[in-house]
Amino acid sequence: MAVQASPKFQGWLGKTPDSVQGNMEWGEYEPKKWTEDDVDIEISHCGICGSDLHTLRSGWGETLYPCVVGHEIVGKAIRVGQNVKHIKVGDRVGVGAQARSCLQSDCPDCSNSLEAYCKIGSINTYGAAYPDDEGKSYGGYADYNRTNGNFVFRIPEGLDSADAAPMLCGGVTVYSPLKQNGCGPGKAVGVVGVGGLGHFAVLFAKALGADKVVGISRKADKKDPVLKLGADEYIATDDDKQWAAKNARSLDLIICTVSSGNMPLEGYLSLLKTRGTFIQVGAPDGGNLPAINAFILIGNGIKVGGSLIGPPWEINEMLQLAADKKIKPWVQERPLKDANQAVVDMDNGKARYRYVLVNDNFGKH
Repeated sequence: MAVQASPKFQGWLGKTPDSVQGNMEWGEYEPKKWTEDDVDIEISHCGICGSDLHTLRSGWGETLYPCVVGHEIVGKAIRVGQNVKHIKVGDRVGVGAQARSCLQSDCPDCSNSLEAYCKIGSINTYGAAYPDDEGKSYGGYADYNRTNGNFVFRIPEGLDSADAAPMLCGGVTVYSPLKQNGCGPGKAVGVVGVGGLGHFAVLFAKALGADKVVGISRKADKKDPVLKLGADEYIATDDDKQWAAKNARSLDLIICTVSSGNMPLEGYLSLLKTRGTFIQVGAPDGGNLPAINAFILIGNGIKVGGSLIGPPWEINEMLQLAADKKIKPWVQERPLKDANQAVVDMDNGKARYRYVLVNDNFGKH
């Protein structure tokens, strides 16, 4: 039940596409209307995700400005609706990239525990309009967040808040396709692009028991850190001109985190064993990927697919695995007050491998 009146919602507002250049403005905003299905969260940490940058610049379509981005939120539940049974005031909780779905029994996705793919009533954690004049969704570069309780997760004991935050989008974005496509003992897994998303793919592929994990990126200078993450091998596509031939038909599964329409996609596909699987999770502005020759698919019997985030049950499963296996992502903490500079640094590729904003005002409101 509610124990506290609505707090004052303030955060970093992106108002135009150039906000991604360090031009967000701190200000007050009106959250969605409170319902007894909701949870109010005082935010302690929020990861910076590539989605935040795409949204700030309207790269994935026109953004509903003003917008507070951030969908890797960790904090404390300070107000809990009467219909929310799994969260209580004071719990350490998190929110990922989805704030609501239709949750109707006749929804083909929600009724099959695939809420992330709901086409009827899915609401993003930021930049989305709720139906019935409930308001807009605002994210985690802020002091507080309000989200439907079905998409608020308890953070397991033993998992640091700064580590848990980027798992709520970046982590599950790769955990879900790894799990759904058979990553585990006996499998060789490739990870294309070992950055914010890709480093999670290496960590989770190893945690799930893959026999071999191969990091794939352009430059040889990433080899040592990628092997330190736990990868067994490394392929540098710019520095080894024979990389595709040398490693042909060596992988059962590839998770591609690269957001580029110019990547050597057919070369990556040649790395798959017969009936192997390639899953794209990186989403370039505009959504365009390189063309694929049909004979590459037919001749090798391979499958090409995509994956979004993960449903609530899978996020809970991932968080528990991370706690049990003591998975330690590579994060760099940045003050929330310096969010503009952190976004610019993220856009310039300086993160190794995930920035997490830390709210110095947490617990002081």
